[in-house]
Amino acid sequence: MDARPTPVTARFLRTPDAAVHLGLSARTLEKHRCFGTGPVYRKLGGRIVYSVTDLDAWAEQGLRRSTSDPGKGIVHPAKRLDGYTPPVRR
Repeated sequence: MDARPTPVTARFLRTPDAAVHLGLSARTLEKHRCFGTGPVYRKLGGRIVYSVTDLDAWAEQGLRRSTSDPGKGIVHPAKRLDGYTPPVRR
C-alpha cells in the first residue's frame, strides 16, 4: 500500500499571505482592518488570520462587468468612512 500523506491546503492565512492572495500590500490590508472596511478576520491568540473563503467573498463584492455595472457590493478604500478629518499639526 502507498501511504502518501494527503496535501494540506491552508484554510487560514496570516496578513502577508492574505495580502498576496488579494493582490494588496500587507499595510493596506492592515489599514482595512483598522478602519473596518476589509474582509472578516479572526484573532487567534495574538495572531490575525483570514479565512480564504472570507477573502474571496470580500473580493467578490467588487466584481463588475463594465464601468456602468453597479455590482452587488462596494469594496471601500482603506480609509475612514465617517468623514472624520484629524486636526492639522503645524
